[in-house]
Amino acid sequence: MTKPPIGGNRTGRKLGQKVKKGKLKASSRRWIERHINDPYVQRAKLEGYRARAAFKLLEIDEKHQILKGARRIIDLGAAPGSWSQIAAKVTNSTDEDIRVAAIDFLEMAPLPGVNILQLDFLDPEAPRLLVEAVGGEPDLVISDMAAPTTGHQKTDHLRTMHLCEVAAYFAVEVLAEGGHFLAKTFQGGTERDLLNMLKQNFRQVIHVKPASSRAESVEMFLLAKGFKGRSGKDQPDEA
Repeated sequence: MTKPPIGGNRTGRKLGQKVKKGKLKASSRRWIERHINDPYVQRAKLEGYRARAAFKLLEIDEKHQILKGARRIIDLGAAPGSWSQIAAKVTNSTDEDIRVAAIDFLEMAPLPGVNILQLDFLDPEAPRLLVEAVGGEPDLVISDMAAPTTGHQKTDHLRTMHLCEVAAYFAVEVLAEGGHFLAKTFQGGTERDLLNMLKQNFRQVIHVKPASSRAESVEMFLLAKGFKGRSGKDQPDEA
């Protein structure tokens, strides 16, 4: 069970720390202060995860059981690797029997049991390489991808939504029957056509916002459960 974030006394750091002004811009100083005082950041360090994002996946799984029984997992936009850490653990993936493939255009430190591709997911070769890297049809495709920001809010939003859409179509092409798809999206930002496509291919499609996703963030996650299979799209949906 996912526990609520712990206080600072077990991490060796007190909450409410301030950053000296120095030469930092006010916005940069506020970001650093928020980061070092974030209980999920502190808990991630304590529990050995590479990023606070680990708790987003764990909280979603606690309610929706998407990791249970997963034999192979593909992690899109994986850096720095906290979701891949969880994926390797639940699939019992090892370097001798790889069951997790991760991709990011950013460099990512090696992880036991994870095949890491440093490549843009939009590269035409990426889908084939991912399936080869994981050794077969995955039971779960997870995506925490977000486009590099340009500073223009509408442009950044559209670019990240495009990544979500490409990830969804990829999932439909590669998932094993009964598998699940989870991807970052934004509040009010999921296109109707994309939702309709997912509803045709999965038994349940919902939006979720885990507690560890910052309250001020417009980030949400799109969850599609129970892939019907590439020849089973006409089966009845769950009630």
